[in-house]
Amino acid sequence: MKRTAVVTGASSGIGAATARRLAKDGFFVVVAARRLDRLQALAAEIGGQAVALDVTDQASAQALAAGLERCDVLVNNAGGAVGADPLASASPADLMQSFEVNVLGMLHVTQALLPLLRSSDAPTIVTVTSTAAHVNYELGGTYTAAKHAEHALVETLRLELCGEPIRVVEIAPGMVRTDEFAVNRFKGDADKAAAVYAGVDRPLVAEDIAECIALTVGLPSHVNVDRLVVRPVAQAAQHKVHRQPLFGG
Repeated sequence: MKRTAVVTGASSGIGAATARRLAKDGFFVVVAARRLDRLQALAAEIGGQAVALDVTDQASAQALAAGLERCDVLVNNAGGAVGADPLASASPADLMQSFEVNVLGMLHVTQALLPLLRSSDAPTIVTVTSTAAHVNYELGGTYTAAKHAEHALVETLRLELCGEPIRVVEIAPGMVRTDEFAVNRFKGDADKAAAVYAGVDRPLVAEDIAECIALTVGLPSHVNVDRLVVRPVAQAAQHKVHRQPLFGG
């Protein structure tokens, strides 16, 4: 029987790219997210299974687990940024939504699938956080707070599972250009989203992060990458990004 990987947030971006990459490595991939139509097309493409999932709903996560026979790899990818306002005027609702998706979502799915992972001979839990999980920056409070909390869950989980053969991996991407992340953050404002990447030489793309995930999963089962921070060369740090002039002169 093929090894099974479950990828959340798989309807687009990093999740979809990761599903394709793990399928290439021979996994049977269960793609999970809210937009079932997209998932069904992806599952047909890679020979996997599509499951509707709302990570903010614990019952939805439990239903996902109940429909599976095995899980060898879990990729907690579902998440995203909500809002980009200064904390003096930030919406508490944005902060709550960010926590529900990034923090509670990771917790719900991990708790639901842990019994199946424990039945695997080489289980791995990969959680996609962000460099925002480790470095704060202006106008990012609702996102950095949630990602710091998600990182704390990952580290705590690794400590609590010590003694069991379960790898707990954190992938912390820097600047990644996808179709939806920045647009969703700015609530549909495509111009503001585009400005994030303006003049940046080759921001990372979803496929780059998928390669990193596949790398950590594909290592020998006794090798755990605690945290992999990955940025484009143009981004030396959270606050240090080289931008080329958009016009001559």
